[in-house]
Amino acid sequence: MTFEDFVRGEIDALTRTAYLLTGDRQDAEDLVQTVLARLAVRWLRLDNPGAYARRALYTQSVSWWRRRRSRAAETLTGDVPERAAPPGGEPELAVMMRRALARLTPKQRAVLVLRFYEDCTEVETAARLGVRVGTVKSQTRHALERLRMLAPELTAELEVRS
Repeated sequence: MTFEDFVRGEIDALTRTAYLLTGDRQDAEDLVQTVLARLAVRWLRLDNPGAYARRALYTQSVSWWRRRRSRAAETLTGDVPERAAPPGGEPELAVMMRRALARLTPKQRAVLVLRFYEDCTEVETAARLGVRVGTVKSQTRHALERLRMLAPELTAELEVRS
């Protein structure tokens, strides 16, 4: 498979994942471009470019968040500007989910995206993030607790739809 074939086949999935990590369409596109540039340089040495790309998305999103935070005491407020919902899914639920994810730390967001959006096991999530399985378990637990506390409307909405 060539790099171009990989990009054509994976760009939509990578962009959706990046959107869930960043909460912003432009930031997601920037994140994907950064990751693809790094991937292109290493293309011939990679055995599993998909796994490399996804792990790079998670680690780069955390790095960007840390850099922005240290440069100018910015904090995530949880207030997300209104935008069109991402492709697929119901718009109201997508907006609620985006707002809820924006209230989490980048690590918590990455763990939830991997576990519940990418449908990875705890072991796979730990490997992709370069952490221990226990860290994945605790981050998942803390993220879900925080979501229940900060976004009870989402919990109620998901229970109604189940």
